[in-house]
Amino acid sequence: MPAYRYEAADAAGRADRGVIEADSPKQARAQLRARGLTPIIVDPLAGAGLAKRSGSSAFVRRLSTQEQALFTRQLASLIVSGLPLDEALGALADQAERQYVHELLAGIRAEVMGGSSLSVALAQHPKDFPDIYRALVSAGEHSGHLGMVLERLATYIETRNTLTSKIRLAFTYPAIVTVVAFAIVIFLLSYVVPQVVSVFANTKQKLPTLTVIMLALSDFVRNWWWAALGVIAAVVAIIRSLLKQPDVRLAWHRWLLTAPLVGKLIRGYNTARFASTLSILVSAGVPILRSLQAAGETLTNQALKANVEDATTRVREGASLARALAAQNQFPPVLVHLIRSGEATGNLPTMLDRAATGEGQELERRTLFLTSLLEPLLILTMGVVVLMIVLAVLMPIIEINQLVR
Repeated sequence: MPAYRYEAADAAGRADRGVIEADSPKQARAQLRARGLTPIIVDPLAGAGLAKRSGSSAFVRRLSTQEQALFTRQLASLIVSGLPLDEALGALADQAERQYVHELLAGIRAEVMGGSSLSVALAQHPKDFPDIYRALVSAGEHSGHLGMVLERLATYIETRNTLTSKIRLAFTYPAIVTVVAFAIVIFLLSYVVPQVVSVFANTKQKLPTLTVIMLALSDFVRNWWWAALGVIAAVVAIIRSLLKQPDVRLAWHRWLLTAPLVGKLIRGYNTARFASTLSILVSAGVPILRSLQAAGETLTNQALKANVEDATTRVREGASLARALAAQNQFPPVLVHLIRSGEATGNLPTMLDRAATGEGQELERRTLFLTSLLEPLLILTMGVVVLMIVLAVLMPIIEINQLVR
């Protein structure tokens, strides 16, 4: 049964919005009138236009990763408990806290009640449910183990979200320290230094070199800050324009993999995502070529993505997965060795899971190590900069005291 998004007014003139199921817009309006409402807008829920219509009433125009994980976990629990799919979707739609989520689930339920499979219904909302999500749901439907596949998918999304949150949290403190440091330095240069040093402007005393440099920086910050911002904006625009070119972007991503400190983080993050995605796809019964294509789409580094595309071609031609991934020597050797062991023993999903867990733990360790280095380094840098500013202010005072004596 189709679903319709409506806006109506009650007898007191208060607005009422929501979703209603009916065979036609005319029947939907009749149901609203039966409730004592005057229909104003009755639109069918369509996958392409749902985000646009709901965007004005929601802060986010798509399903967040946390909402996606919660929906998947709850749907898996309801299906495993024996509840029919349409009733499970209806229950989740009713308890949705955000209007967009409510309309999204109501639209999916309407598609399912109209005869579509869950994967086909989810395909109407590609921004909310990516390729890998739909591929796993489709595999679960074809194997008859949708509940089990959804449980694994929920665990996969939750693990991915946890890893991303840990990385963001680890870099939050250094980012805050950096912003505060810049703010303090700009305040000192634009206000404190000119106020104090202006005392010596009318004297014939020759100012120290450090004081002269700080005064020049102060003048630049006060009078030419807009030029600095313009240059920064222009540089950022040029870099973004260059990175849109496939060859330049590929070369840049290849260099990032070899960059000190950062390169290992990027490689580890992408490897963990790739291994965990490939594991859950293979264990769900998705063909290896389709699994490689879907897992490659989760990679954020273009060099590694090109490696996976090359590996897909090699596997299609008959090569083993381990040999195909090792051809360009970009993925960590541990991943290749575990895949080779999994292929030899026929236990590839378990080996991929082990590789993903190991890379995730190593990524957390490296992130903590890097942030533990950044924090004292930022504080030390801040202290040195402030010390230079203080010396620039105090040195003329010290020289005057010496002249007086």
